[in-house]
Amino acid sequence: MGRENIKSIEKCEETVVRTRIYNARILTMEEGRKVFKGEIQIEDGRISCVKPCDGDGEDINKGIWDHEIDAEGSLIMPGFKNAHTHSPMTFLRSYADDMKLQEWLYDKVFPAEAKLTEDDIYWLTKLAIMEYLTSGITSAFDMYMKKHETARASEETGFRMVLCGDINDFGGTAQDVENDYLKYNKDKNSLVSYRMGFHAEYTTSRELMESLAETADKYQAPVCVHCSETKKEVEECRERSGMSPVAYMDSLGLFRHGGVLFHGVHMDESDFDIIKKRGIYVVTNPASNLKLASGVAPVKRYLDLGIPVAIGTDGPASNNCLDMFREMFLVTGLQKVYCDDPEAVPARDVLKMAVTGGAHAMGLADCDMIAPGKCADLIMIDLTQPNMQPLHNIEKNIVYSASKQNVKMTMIDGKVLYQDGIFHIGETKEKIYENANRIAERILGTQESE
Repeated sequence: MGRENIKSIEKCEETVVRTRIYNARILTMEEGRKVFKGEIQIEDGRISCVKPCDGDGEDINKGIWDHEIDAEGSLIMPGFKNAHTHSPMTFLRSYADDMKLQEWLYDKVFPAEAKLTEDDIYWLTKLAIMEYLTSGITSAFDMYMKKHETARASEETGFRMVLCGDINDFGGTAQDVENDYLKYNKDKNSLVSYRMGFHAEYTTSRELMESLAETADKYQAPVCVHCSETKKEVEECRERSGMSPVAYMDSLGLFRHGGVLFHGVHMDESDFDIIKKRGIYVVTNPASNLKLASGVAPVKRYLDLGIPVAIGTDGPASNNCLDMFREMFLVTGLQKVYCDDPEAVPARDVLKMAVTGGAHAMGLADCDMIAPGKCADLIMIDLTQPNMQPLHNIEKNIVYSASKQNVKMTMIDGKVLYQDGIFHIGETKEKIYENANRIAERILGTQESE
């Protein structure tokens, strides 16, 4: 779709911005609703109308639209939700690879991160946002320090970001979590919001976790945390507490109001009971878990038990890319091998994890599907590329054969931020790349090619 297909029309006297996307195939992600041909109407960032039609795109209300977008038969669907990431870690991409998780963290990552400035966080987040947009990701659940700079980068680019608490023994208090919770959740219309959380059981004292549990009680808020990512993590927690990480953290009252577990790879039978009882979400990160040899999360078991699952990329230091298409394929592919069952975790289940599951885990209930009143966080998938033909089953094509090359447009809050390889984020890609490379060289030095 070229720029010529977006027609600017003389605006009405009203301040409402109206956009129409027509000649589209639409996947709403509503339960039981299949792909259909039709159009979507948007007013001030919200979907106002979704209607099936099989015509040539003519509209009786011609003249009321500020923008009209001809999808040219492409697929419009809700954007993917990256339910676990560390955006500013873009500077660590392809640095300190091929290491075990805890050695990687303590010997390489933590020392490098200690040198980051606020300005560094700002530019590195913008680089991550560019990559999210190319992968059809319209919101990310970001756990990192100096959150105000991540928030600033998100607001300036127009990207929807959910910030996650990251306190641990290296820095931060329960009071900091409370302050951020109140600060970033006061404006319900903001693109930036916040969920309570901490880094992990193995980096956080009992006293700090108990203090956070009290804060969560105060606001009846769920708590989010890295959990049971490696066997070593689980074994060491047992040595300290006599319990698994899930059971130990639950015993401290951290999950009384639900929560989100990032990774959830190594689970005891009793852990599944706690997770289900507490209404906890699990975010699987297959690429990162494979690269760090952490293991394969029991995703099918979660789904069979009715435990909601979302998908995350993890950070660009451990992945190393922020690509939801790769994650979706790995989710289903690994489960088929893990369960010795080619029917395990079919494509539709994976799409639900990547869209609705992520939205609900992140507290973005208005971004989970295409329907009137929902946020216009949409992506356009090019179905004319050879990897999408023939169109036997579009949903399966998205999971099994699609890639970033098929993302033609990414829209957030009714605004096009990425289209046909061009970014509309208020900054040139060259400037963002220049700053990211400058930061990496200052902190890590010049890296020799291997």
